[in-house]
Amino acid sequence: MQEGGTVQDKETIQPLLDAAGNASDDRKTSVGQIVESLGENSLTPNLIFVALAVVSPLSGVPLFSSICGITIALISAQMLVGRNHIWLPGFVMSRQIDSDKLDRALKALRRPARWLDRITRPRLTFLVRGPVRKLTQALCMICGLAMPLLEIVPFTSSILGTVVSLLAFGMLARDGLFTLLGLAFLLALGGGVLWFLQ
Repeated sequence: MQEGGTVQDKETIQPLLDAAGNASDDRKTSVGQIVESLGENSLTPNLIFVALAVVSPLSGVPLFSSICGITIALISAQMLVGRNHIWLPGFVMSRQIDSDKLDRALKALRRPARWLDRITRPRLTFLVRGPVRKLTQALCMICGLAMPLLEIVPFTSSILGTVVSLLAFGMLARDGLFTLLGLAFLLALGGGVLWFLQ
């Protein structure tokens, strides 16, 4: 892989995948390198990339979902308080993954990313601004916090990753339809949990 530049203010997913794929030319790629490639002052692109990673085949790596959940929670919390520069603890930034595995995961995400980028457009923008945006960020944080607790329950992290991906993509593309889909997905998940517990 070739060393890439910084992605700033991108409104589509494909450039994020390209930047992450170019984050390192070594056998290992660190979280810090990916954050740098996406832009340390680009919180939403970092959030959506981490959420997509949880949905990707990388979720099968032990403790990967927990690390991603912590990262999602930290990024969302910083968005909530209005930070414009991402901060992650050293143990997260230094976490490494095999670059070949990262490439394979990114390849699996490219086709759905192209489809999403093609169909998205700014709409229902009141859902990606103001109080609703803050609610979305809070829900992303809660989903992230839940991931480490649900690591041993199959598929739960990927389901929560899907919710965060939809909510984050809504913010990224200013497309409130994806915010609605993420909220609907979360309500359906909550209803399913309540039904199971009865």
